[in-house]
Amino acid sequence: MTNKISGYPPAEAIAPKGTVAAVATDKVQTESSAATTAAPAPDQLTLTSSARSLQKIEQAVAQTPVVNSAKVAAIKQSVQTGSYQIDANSVAGNILSFESNLK
Repeated sequence: MTNKISGYPPAEAIAPKGTVAAVATDKVQTESSAATTAAPAPDQLTLTSSARSLQKIEQAVAQTPVVNSAKVAAIKQSVQTGSYQIDANSVAGNILSFESNLK
């Protein structure tokens, strides 16, 4: 594909040797090759106290079990003995509340 104005392809250099644009291009190429030969400085990372606190909280949450085993055991026991009572009004209210929050 050629440039509509000059007829040159976009990737081809347009400025002839010795012009300001050609000199600037040569200088950039020289600087970039010099930068690649020098050893890069090691990266450093400093965490704020807030970030450290968040890391500790994240670790604590990751170690916390997802299921409350004591509550599951209590409900399981009451279901097995037949003493588990379901409050239909509470279930219906929670479903309606959930549905209204989806909108």
